[in-house]
Amino acid sequence: MKLRAPAKVNLSLRILGKRPDGFHEIESFMTPISLADEITVEAGIGQGVRVHCDDPAVPQDDANLAAVAARQFHAHTGLRFDARIAIRKRIPAGAGLGGGSSDAAAVLVALDSIFETHLGVDGLERIAANIGSDVPFFIRRIPAWARGRGERIDPAPMPGGLALVLLKPPFEVETPWAYKRWSVSSELPGANYTAQRWGEWEFSNDLERPVFEKYTLLPVIKEWLGAQPECRAALMSGSGSTMFAACEDRAEAKALAARALKHFGATMWTAVCEAPI
Repeated sequence: MKLRAPAKVNLSLRILGKRPDGFHEIESFMTPISLADEITVEAGIGQGVRVHCDDPAVPQDDANLAAVAARQFHAHTGLRFDARIAIRKRIPAGAGLGGGSSDAAAVLVALDSIFETHLGVDGLERIAANIGSDVPFFIRRIPAWARGRGERIDPAPMPGGLALVLLKPPFEVETPWAYKRWSVSSELPGANYTAQRWGEWEFSNDLERPVFEKYTLLPVIKEWLGAQPECRAALMSGSGSTMFAACEDRAEAKALAARALKHFGATMWTAVCEAPI
């Protein structure tokens, strides 16, 4: 079975405080975007999970969230099966775009279909919550508010579509580190953390403060994007390192992406996509 596993961006991300379980209470509006990995799942009688990815930088063992998803599906259903998972990677790792979480959700959806377990959205989201905080969002793959530690998903309509330019420098940001630093970080002088409004949209991200403090190229990218005529808002997605610009349409986004590539150089990963899918 073959599925697309879309990336996401956080249009807003507020951290409300530390929870007793060690996680952080969040409120985030997320939307899936047209950038996607391609997941192929084959399952049959047997026991064992094998993962292959065309990106050698991605774990190909039990540490891969796709493999974790298959094991969690077994734990929940009691079914014994042999799973072969192939990942055609298009979403960069450590980018704040949810690629690994989306791959894991796609595996759950595929196994539920292959074995006709009919777990439904609620059942799949419960399994997904045991894998990672972003995984439940990708079960339905529609715009939604994520609350709690990210496991409570409340679908919400977007007031229209967006054309997006994604820029990722050649480094990753570790999500647990970013959350850990949130309460002790400081704003950089001159960096803009103010919520941005465009029409009915509001763009803000509380994790910019700790991440910008260490990765000082990111506020430079944000400032540059915000100064471009096509950019309606510029923000970091999730814990980074991807920065994105919201544009009026795809033509504007393509023009901005070409200029960004010329300005920052070929080491800056760049993509143009749409939201929602």
